[in-house]
Parts: sequence; C-alpha cells; structure tokens
Amino acid sequence: MRKRELLRNLVGLAIGVALVVQLAPGQAPGPQTPTPSPAPPSGGTPTSPTPGGRTPSIPTTPTTPTSPQDRTRQPDFGAQPDRTTIPEIQRSFFFSGRVMMDDGTPPPDSIVIERVCNGVARPEAYTDSKGRFSFQLGQGMNVMPDASVSSGWDPVGSYGTPSSGTFGRSGRGVTERDLTSCELRASLPGFRSDVVNLAGRRMLDNPDVGTIILHRLGGVEGTTISVTSLLAPKDAKKAYDKGREALKRKKIEEALAQFEKAVLLYPKYAVAWFELGSLHQQRKQVEPARKAYAQALAADARFVKPYLELATLSVQERNWQDVADTTSRVLKLNPFDFPAAYFYNSVANFNLRNFEAAEKSAREALKLDTQHRVPKVEHLLGVILANKQDYAGAVTHMKNYLELAPGASDVDVVKKQLVDLEKFSAARTAAQPQPPPQ
Repeated sequence: MRKRELLRNLVGLAIGVALVVQLAPGQAPGPQTPTPSPAPPSGGTPTSPTPGGRTPSIPTTPTTPTSPQDRTRQPDFGAQPDRTTIPEIQRSFFFSGRVMMDDGTPPPDSIVIERVCNGVARPEAYTDSKGRFSFQLGQGMNVMPDASVSSGWDPVGSYGTPSSGTFGRSGRGVTERDLTSCELRASLPGFRSDVVNLAGRRMLDNPDVGTIILHRLGGVEGTTISVTSLLAPKDAKKAYDKGREALKRKKIEEALAQFEKAVLLYPKYAVAWFELGSLHQQRKQVEPARKAYAQALAADARFVKPYLELATLSVQERNWQDVADTTSRVLKLNPFDFPAAYFYNSVANFNLRNFEAAEKSAREALKLDTQHRVPKVEHLLGVILANKQDYAGAVTHMKNYLELAPGASDVDVVKKQLVDLEKFSAARTAAQPQPPPQ
C-alpha cells in the first residue's frame, strides 16, 4: 500500500513539475533565446490539485553554481604575513568590439555578449543594430538572457542570474588576475562563436577586442534570430528600434505602438511580431499573444523564439499534446541548445504516458545542461525511474536534485520521497539471490 501511494504521488508530482514556469512581469522571454526583451512575459503558476496527487510547490530560488571567482576568498591563516605584499587593486575594465556573421554581414538582430570564466557564462551586453558593443566589465547585471535561457524556460529562475560572489558584482571592480581564466564570446543558439581571451589584459590596454565571428553549426535549421529582419525596409526598422528603446525605458504603450507600426509597414517582420506577442503575454492577453507568435512563425518558420513561448502558454494550460508537439518542433530545428525544451518535452510525454519518450528527453536535457541551469530535470528523471520501479536509479537522481538545488521550496517533499525510495531499493536488493560463497 505504501508503495502504491508513493507512486501515485510521484505521478501527480510529474504533472506539477511542468507548472514551474514563473512568468514575472517585466521580463522578456528571450536568448534568449539574442534579441532578449528587457522583461519576461508574465503569467501565473497553476496551484490546483492534479488528478494524481497534490502538486508540491516549485523552487524559484536561484541555484546557479558559482565559479571559483564567485566564492569569497578566505585568508590562509597558516601563512605568515608578508609585509612586502601589496594587495591587487580592483579596477574597471572597458571592452568594445563588433560581431559579424561568417558571411560578412552584421547580425540581423541583437546578440548577447557573454563573459565566460572557468566555464561559467554571464551576459554582459547586447550588440546594436550594426553589431557593435561596448560595456564596463561586471555591469551587465540587467542583461536578460536570450530564449535558450529565457525566464519562461528556467524552472528555478537561475538563467542569467549573477551569483552572490564578489567577482563582477555591480559597483565592484576586478583585478587583472581575475581575468586569467576568462574570455568573451557572442551567444547565439545554432552558431559557434569566436572567443577573445582576456588573460593578460591590463586596464590601460586598448579596449577594442576586434571582431567576433559567428559560424553557423551544421545540422541546425532554427535560430533565435530571424533572417526576415535583413529585408525590412528602413521605416520599419526605425519603428522596431524605437520600440526596443521604449522597452528599455519601460514605456510599454509606446513600445506596443512602434512594434505595431513596424509590422504594418512590413508584415513579414518576424521579430517585431514576436515582441508584440511578448508584450501581450506580459499582460496575460493569451489569445493576442498566440496570434502574434503565429504571425511571427508565418513570416519565418525557422525562428525558434515564438515556438518556445507558445510552449510556455500550453504548459500553463496543461495542454500536454501541444507542449509535446511544439517542443518537438523546437528540438528538430535545433537539438543542441535548448535543454529546457527537452525538459518540458519530457514532462509532456510523461503526462501523455509516453514513458520511454519522457525518459529519453529527460536524459538529453541532462546531457546538454552542463551548467545545471535546470536542476529540476534531475527530480523529473527520478520520478520517471520510480514509475518504472528502478528505485536505485530514482534515488541517484533525487539526491542529485537535492545537491544542485538545496534551497528549493520542495526540498522537504523530495526528501520524504527519497526516504521511501531508499527503503524500496534496499528491500529489492535484499530480495535478490545472493551469489554462493567462494
């Protein structure tokens, strides 16, 4: 009886896992998925009980792992003080440059410039309409990630969230030694970026890092930029740029008017349609948002960002078949850059009782999510394996989740599940025939 109760609750939990999307007002859905809006769409997280059991609360606290630079350096109490040692001075570093596509053209839309230190990436700036960028290192605290790490696609709210460490904190400088293991790159799903090594940089060096080239990856059809932007007439581009500037100033009505003007002048302006959809979604105007996203896809069927946001709307409605179909389209267009799309594809398939497909997508999400930005996938895979009565495997992934997200709001629930699963696993091991003594 205890085992059936646990499995029943786990099934209910898998349904609730998908409802983790937090669409807070003032955030945009997109790397962000590279024309990220300054604010992600708003929405609600359903809290009604699911048929299989009570839906536990979902973690919303950041759990992004910190890099060595992010950890406060502790003094070496065993070392003798060196009276001749002068502490390194924290400084302000400025960088500028430009981004170009590998065919020599500027990007058709804004691209996120990232600083990567010891494998941990943080957004620093956007490019302008000509591909140029400039910024003071560590001041990109308000840069929203693009759709591959959009707020709508981050179950625990950790995408693009700076850690609480000292390196790069707003208002603080960095030392030249801090840059030893850092590099700059342009971030665009479906493309490989040249990198600029920051090791050896000095404060008085020329801030211009040159041109960063983006190379299209083979086998990737979809991107988070739309090629239709290159064909937009001058007046439409001008209206779109004004809309983006209005968003930065949080002038929502002005932005809405400018984007509407842009699509009126150029009906195939996919990114302008996307921005309109984002604004409607932020206002919880679901049908106008869906229509705008549909127009964006009609203009450019390889534009990934509208698919991502359509999937988030379907998650909130628990329309699992639509979530499965939409995320499958995303993964066909780009199977390499969206672990969160695999995550929601897994949740959808689990609730559709396509258990093998659910497990496959969950494992793909784990494989791609090297920075553990979607720790909830560990919990989901634990649920899937428990449903298959693979209790030992379920225990492993439940423990991984607790380690990656120790501050999650559902930690107590998962710990109780883990206790039961460990008992079942131990009982199964004890029941297995023991090999004869040697």
